Amino acid sequence: MSKNLSAIKKNNIALRNRLRNKIYKSSVKTWTKKYLLSLDIKEDNDIKDASKYLSIVYQKIDKAVKRGVLHKNNGARKKSALAKAMNTKLLLNT
Repeated sequence: MSKNLSAIKKNNIALRNRLRNKIYKSSVKTWTKKYLLSLDIKEDNDIKDASKYLSIVYQKIDKAVKRGVLHKNNGARKKSALAKAMNTKLLLNT
């Protein structure tokens, strides 16, 4: 551990930011899992729930991108994969 005051402060800031970023990433992962599980259920009203979850996941991803936790291309890729999962699910049901 460094005795330099600026190095100690920098380490504390890095720790704080890492914990904050972990919250955003965890939230995105949690809501993504809920969304994908809601797609697996076969009923029609659950498709409405899935679309509700999809909008929540989009909000979480956009917030993480805005905060700089995720790169904007990474966020776009995640959103594209989620939309593709919804579309394939709708095609399989019809």
